[in-house]
This record gives sequence, C-alpha cells and structure tokens, in this order.
Amino acid sequence: MVEEGVAEVSVKLADGLFHWQTLLPLIIFIAEMLVVTLATIRIIFVARGKRMLAAVLGFFEISIWLFAIGHVMSNLSNPWCTIAFAAGFTLGNYLGITLEGKLAIGTLGVSIFARGDAEPLLKMLREHGFGATRVQAEGSTGPVQVVTTIIPRRERARVERLIARVAPGQFFVVDEVQDTVRGIFPAAGFRHHRGYSHPEHAASEKHKVVA
Repeated sequence: MVEEGVAEVSVKLADGLFHWQTLLPLIIFIAEMLVVTLATIRIIFVARGKRMLAAVLGFFEISIWLFAIGHVMSNLSNPWCTIAFAAGFTLGNYLGITLEGKLAIGTLGVSIFARGDAEPLLKMLREHGFGATRVQAEGSTGPVQVVTTIIPRRERARVERLIARVAPGQFFVVDEVQDTVRGIFPAAGFRHHRGYSHPEHAASEKHKVVA
C-alpha cells in the first residue's frame, strides 16, 4: 500500500512537472513582454521628468525580469524558452511604444510658419482654448508670421485639424516640451494652469458671487 501511494504521488509530480515545462515558454514569453513594455514606458517617463511613475514601473519591471531570466537560465537546454524570451522582448518594444502613444502623456510645442496673415489661425486656436503667440520673422522666401502654441500631447490631432482647416499647406513643427511653468491649456473652456489664467476667464471669475 505504501509503495502504491508513493508511486501515485510520483506520477502526479511527474505530470505536474511535465505541464509546467510545457507552459514555461509561454510564461517566459508573457513575462518578458511585460518587462520590455514597462521598460519602454519607463524610459519615456524618465525623459519627460516623470520620476515617481518611472520609479514605480522600475520596481515591477525588475521583479518580473528576475523571474523570467531566472527560468531561462535554469532551462538553457530548452530552446523554446530562449525563443519565447526573444519573442517577448520583440513584442514588448512594439507594445510599449503603442501604449505610450495611447496614454499621450506630456506636452508639445507647435510652431506654425504662416505666409500671409496669421490672424485667422490665432483666432481659431484661442477660440478653442489654446494659448498662441505670434512673432514676425523672415524666411527663405520672404516674411512669415510664426505662431507658437504649447499643447497637451492628447490634443495634437485636434490642433493639426485646426491648422489644416484655417491654414492649409502651411509648414509647422512639433517638438517635445520637457516642462512648462505657466500657460493656457484647453479643458472645459479656459482653466487655471500653474498660477496663470486666461484674462477673459479671470475677469469672469471676479464677477462670480459665492452664496
């Protein structure tokens, strides 16, 4: 009876080990995909000064990486583990960049080099809550008016549509902005941003009566 019980336990352990070895490449693939996805987003957060978010992501990234690399090194004789690790790394890069683009965290600077009168463009941007500054400049083909606005990244598509509607064919440049101190940004109309508010918004605030 004892021998039969030991044999039964041995069979169950063998079956469990077989299933674990079968699933291990998939587990390594998922773990490495998560690692590289988090690493890609973390690096972007570091570049944009998001220190706390980068630190939190770094903790989870290294924890999962230790799990994945540990099992790969323990199963070097299994080529599927190595292939799964490489495939997870590849897909993680793609997913990290895609996810960061969907999150749209950060700020952009847009400079439009308008030939002719830029007043309609200025008016359109301001009507939609974007702060805009106009500067006279000299281009290679003559005088231009440079309109600059600082926008949240999530608003990029909307601003590009406004430019195409009011100033089609005009040359413009989009740059990453590390940080802003004051400015005007859209959010349910004009809102305060770091100590500054749009003059029209500030004037309306003065007339509000608190009951």
